[in-house]
Amino acid sequence: MEPPEMINAGDLVLKRWEPEWAAEAAAAVQESLTELKPWLPWAIDTYADADALDYITRSVDSWAKGTEFNYAIFTAVGDLIGSIGLMTRVGPGALEIGYWIRTPWAGRGHMTAAVKVLTRVALQLPGIERVVIRHHELNGASAAVAAKAGFEEYGREGEDVLRAWSPRPA
Repeated sequence: MEPPEMINAGDLVLKRWEPEWAAEAAAAVQESLTELKPWLPWAIDTYADADALDYITRSVDSWAKGTEFNYAIFTAVGDLIGSIGLMTRVGPGALEIGYWIRTPWAGRGHMTAAVKVLTRVALQLPGIERVVIRHHELNGASAAVAAKAGFEEYGREGEDVLRAWSPRPA
């Protein structure tokens, strides 16, 4: 079970992370700290190229192990605008999607489009029956993306809202 390394999504392209993008990834995180820090523990004031390279290196290793499939999100003109990934940590038959977007591109529908296309890809993988998004109950932006992408709440764990999308019967 392995998704494609590159996914075309209209005005966006999702590409498996590569080490040469570390500096731009660090710049994207730095530019977006105000929005990322409340929700993502790794989003810290000192986030630098080395942190981004570490993330990318771990992403490459996780891809090889089949436990995570992380993508950089690019616009059609080549701007790196965020990250999205599939994780196996929710158990058999399901994948979890995690994501963040660079602040200047937030609110334009890009992340919803990325979530929709990655959900379609995930559900085409052998043995995958549902896709899950977990977000903090106060994270309105992530909640909006999940809802616009067709995910429905199915439970809560502490302050986390659990949403799932699975094929509906025809």
